[in-house]
Amino acid sequence: VHTQRGATATLPCVLRALPRNYRVKWSKVEPANYRENIIIITNGLYHKNYGPLSPRVRLRHSHRYDASLTITDVALEDEGRYRCQLVNGLDDESVSLTLHLEGIVFPYQPSNGRYKFNYHEAKRACEQQDSRLATYQQLYKAWTEGLDWCNAGWVLDGTVHYPIINSREPCGGRLLLPGVRTYGARDKQKDRYDAFCFTSALQGEVYFIRGHLNFKEAGQACRNHGAAIAKVGQLYSAWKFSQLDRCDGGWLADGSVRYPITNPRERCGGLPDPGVRSFGFPSKEMRTYGTYCF
Repeated sequence: VHTQRGATATLPCVLRALPRNYRVKWSKVEPANYRENIIIITNGLYHKNYGPLSPRVRLRHSHRYDASLTITDVALEDEGRYRCQLVNGLDDESVSLTLHLEGIVFPYQPSNGRYKFNYHEAKRACEQQDSRLATYQQLYKAWTEGLDWCNAGWVLDGTVHYPIINSREPCGGRLLLPGVRTYGARDKQKDRYDAFCFTSALQGEVYFIRGHLNFKEAGQACRNHGAAIAKVGQLYSAWKFSQLDRCDGGWLADGSVRYPITNPRERCGGLPDPGVRSFGFPSKEMRTYGTYCF
């Protein structure tokens, strides 16, 4: 089932029969620890919700055999595999479904350089940028869509990878085939890499304010408009889903300066492909850039 953040999604599950004393159990499989977290249990008459999804889920019940699960206001963390299980003594049956969010994967590193995050810091860094650690499947899909990045980064299950389209010397050599290169599972406490973050559609708008602002003034300019300075994930989302296209570098909430290009042209960085370009993390006192607000 394909959806976007903020939408309502229904995972279909239809029973073939209604045995006596049956129960239906919905659960979600978490990739980080392979556990199944129960979401809802019903016996056809009554139901009970469990866990953090509890306020946003209900059974569709459009007819007496219908045990489909409806999720409202879909969040980034809702992506993943779900299981609908008919519990009926010895004759248990189940069906697995995957909820896919349409979105964008972006590599992320902090202002103090590359390979600074352990797994837990990478997870937190993505969340601070209005995104979450990408799954391996999301990273692989991003590679098929053109993501080419030489630095290795964490993904949600605790493994480390980097996606290469153009094989080159500094990135494992010219002889290795293009692909998502993997370092496998690493020590979540000790090992340090970048992060691959994933974000989806926004409930809101990103826009640019011109000016020669330092970082503090940029934040104030957004607040004066009743907005907040945009996060990196929000800028990527606006570029991907709203085709935001600006040649102007602007401050973002993490202190970086970036600009989104959907129509590549000579005077906007000169690169042939669309993307979010970065000026890195300039001194916060510099009055050279405008700001992106959300």
